[in-house]
Amino acid sequence: MRRRLPSLNGLKAFESAARHESFTRAAAELFVTPGAVSQQVKGLEDELGLKLFTRARQRLHLTEAGRGYLEVVRDAMDRLAEGTERLRARATAGVLNVTTSPNFAAKWLVHRLGRFAVRHPEIDLRVSASLQHVDFARDDFDMAIRLGDGRWSGLDAVELCAEKLFPVAAPGYVGAAGGLAAPADLAHARLLHTNDTRDWQTWLAAAGAAQVDATKGPVFNQASMAIDAAIDGQGVALARSALAAWDLLAGRLVKPFPLALKVDYGYWIVAPRATAAKPKIATFRAWLVAEAAEDARRLRGASKPAPAPTPSAVPASTPSAVPAPRERGG
Repeated sequence: MRRRLPSLNGLKAFESAARHESFTRAAAELFVTPGAVSQQVKGLEDELGLKLFTRARQRLHLTEAGRGYLEVVRDAMDRLAEGTERLRARATAGVLNVTTSPNFAAKWLVHRLGRFAVRHPEIDLRVSASLQHVDFARDDFDMAIRLGDGRWSGLDAVELCAEKLFPVAAPGYVGAAGGLAAPADLAHARLLHTNDTRDWQTWLAAAGAAQVDATKGPVFNQASMAIDAAIDGQGVALARSALAAWDLLAGRLVKPFPLALKVDYGYWIVAPRATAAKPKIATFRAWLVAEAAEDARRLRGASKPAPAPTPSAVPASTPSAVPAPRERGG
């Protein structure tokens, strides 16, 4: 059944004029002229076929029909206002569904969520860890944190942190391995690998230590597993900046060598363009970016300047960047 509804402007003018008993004061509230309010009310009266006001001594008085209709209009406006506020509250608060990779969730995100909860108790996070890239058109997620180059069609992408690749080890392991004063000393260490040995081969070539056997050592299918093995003193892992940051800052890991290879991918915060500006999404995105910036600041303050490599230390064929990771989702 088709609803026969009067003009919303006419209803607003009527309700305001009835409350103020004046077209002039209603006009000031609605930011229009008194003549416009008068015309809107007259149009409503014509549409209804009833008089809503009488005019006496420059004041408005509701008719009996006007008093009855005012109750209906106020109730409808109150319900509309309440519904609008609930909708706005859902945009700024409520459940926020986020997806990211198991590695990023375990080594970067989970440790920090308590701070976010304290600052933004109005947002109820739901975090899902998956190696699959979410399809926002099909899946019920508001945003994602992805490893890649930031180019995803139809999505708003904000860079969270660029990535570098460098060795890490537990402080006790570095001492037990004789200090690891130079990359060549890795010949006496156990190398921990993620997926295969190619990243270690690339780093060792860049460090001028190609003579170190990069084919030995345990291989893990998740970067977080290799990092945890390094923390446990099982050997030296190649770690990406974001995944190692929490443990480096806590002193569970150290960087034995200054050389860090630039990689051509990083972590990005992505959301559908149509919803990327929603307040709760914008709030969580701003918090993530601030956390990553604080990590970078603290790590810069804790690191020592790297010595300049000698021409013989870096072969001319050394790649300038490590290609995208072979594990899906980061």
